[in-house]
Amino acid sequence: MIRKSCEADIEAVLLVWLAASERAHHFVPAAFWREQLDSMKHVYLPSSRNYVYIKDSKIIGFYALLDDTLAAIFVLPERQGQGIGKQLIADAKSRCHSLQLAVYKRNLASVEFYKKQGFEIAGEELEELTGQQQLIMRWQNTVGV
Repeated sequence: MIRKSCEADIEAVLLVWLAASERAHHFVPAAFWREQLDSMKHVYLPSSRNYVYIKDSKIIGFYALLDDTLAAIFVLPERQGQGIGKQLIADAKSRCHSLQLAVYKRNLASVEFYKKQGFEIAGEELEELTGQQQLIMRWQNTVGV
C-alpha cells in the first residue's frame, strides 16, 4: 500500500533513506550520508510531499516530490528487486504530468531502472556536496497528448 506520509513516519523514512543511500552510493563515503540525516529530517523531507510504501505494517520504501521533481525514491536494500520501486514511480507519475530527477552517473543500476520506467537523460551536472556527476532525467506523460 502507498499512502501520504505523516509526521510519525519520519524515523522509518530516514532509516530507509540511509540504508538505501549507503548501498546505492558506494562511491560516496558512508559517513557523508549519516552527516546528512539532520538535513533530511528538518529541511528536505518537510519541504516535499512524501509518500510511503507499507508492507506488513512497516515502511519499506518512499518517494518525495518537490513540484515536478522526484527529489527522492528509496527502497530498503533487502526489499529491492521486488517491484516496489516500479510501484512508487507509477504512483508518482499518477500525481504529475511530467517528472524530473537527478541521479548519480556512477549509480548505474538506478540509471537503468529509470530508463526502464520511461525517463530519458536530459543533461548532466556536478553535484557539489559530493563532487559526483549527476544525470538529469525527465519523464513526460504522453498519453492523450
